[in-house]
Amino acid sequence: MTIKDDELQQIVRQVVTRVLAEQNAPSSPAPAASAQKTIAIGADHGGVAMKADLTKYLNELGFAVNDCGTFSSDPVDYPDIAYAVAKLVSDGAAARGIVIDGAGIGSAMTANKVPGVRAALCYDLSTARNAREHNDANVLTLGARLIGAGLARDIVKIFLETECTEARHQKRVAKIMDVEKRYLKK
Repeated sequence: MTIKDDELQQIVRQVVTRVLAEQNAPSSPAPAASAQKTIAIGADHGGVAMKADLTKYLNELGFAVNDCGTFSSDPVDYPDIAYAVAKLVSDGAAARGIVIDGAGIGSAMTANKVPGVRAALCYDLSTARNAREHNDANVLTLGARLIGAGLARDIVKIFLETECTEARHQKRVAKIMDVEKRYLKK
């Protein structure tokens, strides 16, 4: 199923309406969130419930959340959501991204097409830690049909707390990015 122009416009209108409402909301005493404390999140219809739970959890952890949809259980195409999240990370508007679909595989594939994005499908704590420590992944994809809410929260926490600090891993991440640069159109 491919998304039609009118469906894509509806998604964009929903996101723009929400962003404008947030911008026009009365200011709170908390300072505005920087991109370093902002997480872009999105889900297709299969992950919308998990997205709601993770959004609440991210707020509890002190992160600002930029919700890229979807906002109901009506069917949508995961590539559109994965692209929206990945674009915010690529543009520097969000420090990290999280995309949830049924299995997480297609969202990872889509997000990895966006320059500067290193998306990783994680399904346990070890893959989440490895994705960050060894590959400096900046987008996490999750399969809502494969893991439960509690494990998803634990994976997100590890993903956000773990850094890529060892020089040997940073050197390898640089090589990943060099491969990407070879194929970017001028």
